Amino acid sequence: MLQDKIMKLKPEETDLLGRWVLVEGKVIGDETAKRIEALVSNDLQKIAVNDGGWDILYRDPQDSRYWELTFPESHMQGGGPPRLTYLSVEQVREKYGHEGHEYE
Repeated sequence: MLQDKIMKLKPEETDLLGRWVLVEGKVIGDETAKRIEALVSNDLQKIAVNDGGWDILYRDPQDSRYWELTFPESHMQGGGPPRLTYLSVEQVREKYGHEGHEYE
């Protein structure tokens, strides 16, 4: 099962940057991009959306840290590969406001 193989976020991790790679003539996500996709699909809780849907705030239920999913190479088709970055509570409040949620 894929979920069993997904590495949970470690306390020392603060930034995961996926890349696209060319494999047998196809552009696919590298292992980090696949991990990010699995984390946001299975482990992290979606909290808020900003910037027209391109920036998405998640919370890790394991340690309550906030993570932001972005696509820094937005000039690429589909927004490019994903990036998952830790945000402090202050950064969350500044960028996402309260929107009915309490950030602690």
